[in-house]
Amino acid sequence: MSKPLVSIVMGSDSDLDIMREAAKALDDFGIAYEIDVTSAHRSPDRTADFARKAADRGIRVIIAGAGGAAHLAGVIAAHTTLPVIGVPIPSTALNGMDSLLATVQMPAGIPVATVAIGKAGATNAGILAAQILGLASESLARKLDSLKETLANSVEEKSRKLKITLGT
Repeated sequence: MSKPLVSIVMGSDSDLDIMREAAKALDDFGIAYEIDVTSAHRSPDRTADFARKAADRGIRVIIAGAGGAAHLAGVIAAHTTLPVIGVPIPSTALNGMDSLLATVQMPAGIPVATVAIGKAGATNAGILAAQILGLASESLARKLDSLKETLANSVEEKSRKLKITLGT
């Protein structure tokens, strides 16, 4: 098995259903990853240690999903210079808006790239990680180009079917 380039972490194992979408996207590109649980609040020392050691372990991008107060991505970003992508998890009565705001509102100097709430965001986090890694990999860049072409073709096909259905 290849050494992981991306680390997917989440604040609780209850976030796994959503964060699996990031893993699926990475699988589609053939990118090796690891998945773990660490909490900014319940295990702050573990989280800081994880972040500080990630680059030395060969990790190049971190995807962090968390709900509620959602400080995981920011705490990790405070302890590493690796790119961190935050995935807001809809785990409270606020349907993820609290997570989105906690993830996106970082102070200057501690960037966290933040994607959409939930599964679509997790998918986009995996694709964004691939785009970051694709800057240094022609083969990965070609796979990303192929994804864009597939998306464009699917729209053309949907347009064609709609015109047939409507008789236009």
